[in-house]
Amino acid sequence: MTRTRIALLAALGLVVVASPWWGPHVLRHLAYFHVRSVQVTGTHYLSPRDVVAAMRVDTNTSTWDDVKPYAARVQNLAMVQQADVERELPGILVVHVTETVPVAIAPTSNGFRVYDLRAQALPIDPTKTDIDLPVIDHPDAIITRLLSGVEATSPRFFARISSVARQGNGDLVMQLDHGTLRAGVDVTPARLASASLVAADLDRRGAHYTELDLRYHDQIVARLQ
Repeated sequence: MTRTRIALLAALGLVVVASPWWGPHVLRHLAYFHVRSVQVTGTHYLSPRDVVAAMRVDTNTSTWDDVKPYAARVQNLAMVQQADVERELPGILVVHVTETVPVAIAPTSNGFRVYDLRAQALPIDPTKTDIDLPVIDHPDAIITRLLSGVEATSPRFFARISSVARQGNGDLVMQLDHGTLRAGVDVTPARLASASLVAADLDRRGAHYTELDLRYHDQIVARLQ
């Protein structure tokens, strides 16, 4: 395509785009605006190929077509929390994906499964994916919501949690890299973040703790070795 033709098409595009409603309808029929590629951003566990396949874009698709149906199809994928599609004229669609965040793994009769904050299983195979998450005994929405909050607010502390279990009296017991943390079932991510500061201070002083107990109001009891 010559520079003159490109310039004419660009000028035509500006004129038509400025039109209130019939502009995109006209541009949609021009081969110059057919989709030539789809770019995917934000995926970690999902394959970009699966995202593109879900969109069902064909050779007659125009960048001026309504992009909302493409976003809705991607958002129907199990790992997708949010999907947005934007145009890069003349022939590119860009898909911005926000994946559902995995927060825990639990044993099942068929091996370990990965769970999100709602304690819903995710289509991630931990034997084939590099994933390091706290282990829980079984899907428990109280624990997974707590872990999700910790992951969002204190990712370094989240990385130190190896397992979480809820005892019969409702207490939560977390196994950390250097000891155990015990808390009530109503503990908040902010409260756990304060415990992480205490643990870091003890580590700096070379004080080895066996347990951090958060069950006391406004106190963190450290039981030392």
